[in-house]
Amino acid sequence: MTEHDTKAQTRRGIRLTVTACLVFMVILLILLVNRLNTPRVMSADELRLNGAMVFDTPRRFDDFTLRNHKNEPFTRENLIGQWSLVFFGFTHCPDICPTTMAELGRLYKSLPAEIAANTQILLVSLDPARDTPEALAQYVGYFDASFTGVTGDFLSLRRFANQVNVAFSKVTLGDDYTIDHSSNLVLINPRGDYHGFFKPPFELAKLKATYSSVRQSFAH
Repeated sequence: MTEHDTKAQTRRGIRLTVTACLVFMVILLILLVNRLNTPRVMSADELRLNGAMVFDTPRRFDDFTLRNHKNEPFTRENLIGQWSLVFFGFTHCPDICPTTMAELGRLYKSLPAEIAANTQILLVSLDPARDTPEALAQYVGYFDASFTGVTGDFLSLRRFANQVNVAFSKVTLGDDYTIDHSSNLVLINPRGDYHGFFKPPFELAKLKATYSSVRQSFAH
């Protein structure tokens, strides 16, 4: 082998070594980015500490027939195929409801596109006498155009609320009234089952982390 051949072989060896190092670094970078973008699955204790209660066995509830803010039928079938974050409130609520809906708006806008596309945010009215589909359309649209308002007759709403452990009652205030209600955020999984709930106060970082963790855990 000539000196020229030896030098050429050395150069090839150097190039192969550099290429191998670069490929290895790219693989490490891809793994790191993937790990950073993959939500960490929290333990049950961690979820509870962050206000998320997840059932060991999701609970199936009975079928129901309500109406959405477009005055179209809304049934259990509308819950199947995506995750649903459901808040029970009413449009005349002075504080808790608009605050929670605003936080849900922030959450929805912060989610990665593929997760947001598989998440529906619902406001179920506990005040069907005043919350017509038209009133709900204006209300939920203020927080995000993709949000859905749900109403119906009082007994159907009561049965639905009872099945997801949401308590509420009408309170008379002179010639007016208000609604006292639970402020938990109900989580329904893509099978249409009651999966758990989030307890207030709702903070964007905690809510996003726990919601992402529950989804990741369900996927496995």
